[in-house]
Amino acid sequence: MDTDRLPGCYRHPDRDTGISCTRCERPICPECMISASVGFQCPECVREGSGTGHRPTANAPRTIAGGVVAADPHLVTKALIGVNAAVFLAGLVAPAVVVQLELLGQYVEFFGGPVEGVSTGQYYRLLTSVFLHVEWWHIIGNMIGLWVIGGPLEAALGRSRYLAVYLLSGLGASAFVYLLTAPNTPTLGASGAVFGLLGATVVLARRLRYEMRPVIVMVVLMLVLTFVPIGGSLTVSWQAHVGGLVTGALVGLGMLRPAAGRYRALIQWGTCAAVFLLAAAVILIRTAELT
Repeated sequence: MDTDRLPGCYRHPDRDTGISCTRCERPICPECMISASVGFQCPECVREGSGTGHRPTANAPRTIAGGVVAADPHLVTKALIGVNAAVFLAGLVAPAVVVQLELLGQYVEFFGGPVEGVSTGQYYRLLTSVFLHVEWWHIIGNMIGLWVIGGPLEAALGRSRYLAVYLLSGLGASAFVYLLTAPNTPTLGASGAVFGLLGATVVLARRLRYEMRPVIVMVVLMLVLTFVPIGGSLTVSWQAHVGGLVTGALVGLGMLRPAAGRYRALIQWGTCAAVFLLAAAVILIRTAELT
């Protein structure tokens, strides 16, 4: 018997955890932990202590990052999967939409025609491209990753903070692609945003003092699949994956490192603003090079 193994969550025995409820001392995983005035409590203790009446949001149970605990902790992840699926189907019906929304720095559709792309002011492509897929295997792979990585992260962060990590990771990935690839290279897909969620998950695991080896192995494996050619050619955008991973880790640090207190929300959203401005600076620098 391995005496060094952490106990399993009382609701999810397969999830090892070093955190326990401050009231009943049962082990709890990120999905079950709810911030209390001191430490974390399990859902049962929170329910017993709050009664059945409605409470104002200020007194609602909180996640480890300070977000409000939602009845459906995976709602945003489900919504993001739904949006990606809807856009994919729309692209099958109207392929021209994909060309108008994919990430392209600068291109001319036909000789003598108008120049289009991000460098001409079409900055919306930096985010719309994050929701585009043209192959069924592409969207299925990304949506599986979004569900597996995003679901637990949303439960730990709360809806608004989780959505901020996703969107900023997608933007950071696009900014990195825009900076480092040829301007006429089309790029699309949610993998950059999913890598951002993975980066934030690394921060979460560190914050909860989880065993880091499985998480590190996952990161290394996904990076290997990014850089190693499959089928003789490299079709994966390593720029998107690396840019998303770094952005997600930075936003995750801002969300999870500050301790509970009056300035935690300020630090969290200030970090988001700083990352957004950094991405904007990269985008403007690249635009100046192309114009």
